[in-house]
Amino acid sequence: MPMLTTIIALLASAVGAFGLAPPPAGAAAAVVVKGEPESAPYDIVIYGGTSAGVAAGVQARRMGKTVVVIEPSPHLGGLSSSGLGWTDSGNKAVIGGISREFYQRIKRHYDDPASWRFDTPDTYRFYRAGDDAMWTFEPHVAERTFREMCREAGVEVVYGERLDRTPVADGPRVRGVEMRDGAMTRIVMESGNAFAARVFIDATYEGDLMAGAGVRYAVGREPNTAYGEAINGVQRALNTKSHRFMVDVDPYIAPGDPESGLLHGIDPGPYPADGQGDHRVQAYCYRMCLSKDPDNRVPFPKPASYDESLYELLFRNFEAGDLRLPLKMDMMPNGKTDTNNQGAVSTDYIGQNYAYPDASYAERERIEEQHRTYQMGLMWTLQTHARVPAEIRDRMAEWGLPKNEFEGTGHWPHQIYVREARRMIGAYVMTEHDCRRTRVTPASVGMGSYNMDSHNCMRWVTDDGTVQNEGDVQLSPGGPYMISYLSLVPKREEASNLLVPVCVSSSHAAYGSIRMEPVFMILGQSAATAASIAIDRGLGVQDVDYAELRARLLGDGQVLEATPDGGPSSRPGLDPGTVPGVVIDDDNAELIGDWVTSTSVGGYVARGYRHDDGTRGAKRAIYRATLAEAGAYHVRVSYAPHPNRGSNVPITITSEGRVLLETRIDQRQTPPIDGVWLPIAQLELPAGPVSVTISNAGTDGYVIADAVQFERAVEEPRR
Repeated sequence: MPMLTTIIALLASAVGAFGLAPPPAGAAAAVVVKGEPESAPYDIVIYGGTSAGVAAGVQARRMGKTVVVIEPSPHLGGLSSSGLGWTDSGNKAVIGGISREFYQRIKRHYDDPASWRFDTPDTYRFYRAGDDAMWTFEPHVAERTFREMCREAGVEVVYGERLDRTPVADGPRVRGVEMRDGAMTRIVMESGNAFAARVFIDATYEGDLMAGAGVRYAVGREPNTAYGEAINGVQRALNTKSHRFMVDVDPYIAPGDPESGLLHGIDPGPYPADGQGDHRVQAYCYRMCLSKDPDNRVPFPKPASYDESLYELLFRNFEAGDLRLPLKMDMMPNGKTDTNNQGAVSTDYIGQNYAYPDASYAERERIEEQHRTYQMGLMWTLQTHARVPAEIRDRMAEWGLPKNEFEGTGHWPHQIYVREARRMIGAYVMTEHDCRRTRVTPASVGMGSYNMDSHNCMRWVTDDGTVQNEGDVQLSPGGPYMISYLSLVPKREEASNLLVPVCVSSSHAAYGSIRMEPVFMILGQSAATAASIAIDRGLGVQDVDYAELRARLLGDGQVLEATPDGGPSSRPGLDPGTVPGVVIDDDNAELIGDWVTSTSVGGYVARGYRHDDGTRGAKRAIYRATLAEAGAYHVRVSYAPHPNRGSNVPITITSEGRVLLETRIDQRQTPPIDGVWLPIAQLELPAGPVSVTISNAGTDGYVIADAVQFERAVEEPRR
């Protein structure tokens, strides 16, 4: 229990540091003003029917509380039901509680043969009959699942109601948030309908309720100096290769002529130095669901306001020799995709969303329409425009929008992907140090483990006069990390009965990892648990006893800390010094082509592994050893298994130019030896040089290059 004692002590210290005192008696009681539109008071009001809002509502009902979820749109589930079917989850072993329950329900849906109309479970590689959960799904299946969860738990859901965000004259609050003695009392919608409660939860992607209550927040990127971080602020040097220009592209309307002006989407500057903070927000897009089944496909429409000039950078990038397909299409069941940004010019509308977090509803709708028009036009362009290479047009010709998805919005996702908007500045700010576990995170209420992932924030002109993207950062935290309860609550003087499980108190760098849908559900459940305890004990949310909160969360299946058996990513990489024989790690291999370093999935040697980023091309990892003596050797390779890996990865073993063995391995299967090593062969090898080559030639998924082992085979004694 030493860790728990430390956490409780840190929690008490942090609460005391803010000078927090219990709220006045009755300050958080439900209030309904007579003579105005009203509803019956609730224990908990949740604003935002995102995945976090659903999880919070279900948990509140399971704890016996009256609750309503208010969703401004006609849809439930946020991005999980609006095209984001590819679950960026990191280590799935630390996804517990209602979050895991959602993915288990998804699995049960696809266990039914009737669910496969345009596909079969045998041909869909991410369906495994023996798994307890499934992490990829169709949008309508997600929304149906969220609605079923709310219905079964008895959660009241109100659709089509937006918070009245009219500013008030005497401070940062809005007219739709009413407060008394530092506590929220009720919220009022644009319609005039009001919802009173004892505790409120802001589960929106934008943080509208939090901001409307006058809680402090950040938008954009902090400088690295703000929290002693390394990957916050402007990041030109750190920018990944996957989503940047890999060829020289002229940025000017008239090539070579700065006086002609910059092409659309290029920031004119001035550009801050690396590590400095700015107002720029990582790019948004729509997570398109596509289909190439002729019976379930609608052609991409050409937008009425199509503007060819929006795609000049795309054309020039192709013409300069970058022939990558500018889309990442991950397959969902029934022949559909979750389509995301990929490459230098893609679905992310870089630089066009800076105003969105604080914008009015009308301004947000204008920004959303601009993104929709750009992205629809991009798809039409990729299929039809003469300046798009024929091989790209041919690949895109078979795709369209699915007939049986998003039927009310022209088969287009009903919600834009708000990757990041406002971030609360609360009682505790999660930073890169929490993600990397270089400081003790107090009062864990859930875990994250995905990469610290920011999409590009800006296009700029380099010193050599070419265009480049900036802001794309993808760094692994190295395993699961704890998320503090204090990052879900504002400072008491701002609001004593508000919890914020989506726009959590976090730096830009840390939010890039936290902002995953499974984590939002985890935090939504934890927020509702804390809200229920606060109501039962008559406390402000800042005063909830962590020991009681922790016990209830663990009892409800939440995972709060990594343990040795908490999943492979909770363990450090295998020390090659403890492995018998000759071991060559990827750090010592000859790498041909662009390989990406990662630690996102466990079961690797040393500090991590390399992957080919799912891109084709001649990529090879050559492991060279010099054997001291000839004899029989076990040859083994290690890799981090995952369903998105290649099932046919080529392995070639050679000695002095002579091929000794050619085979293929399935990197989707867990290696049988300690979950790390896969035996390739037992071979008679000569003394001297020998090599093992891993390549991605003709593979059907991500290729992993980690380590190779040569161990002398010992003959079993006769009995």
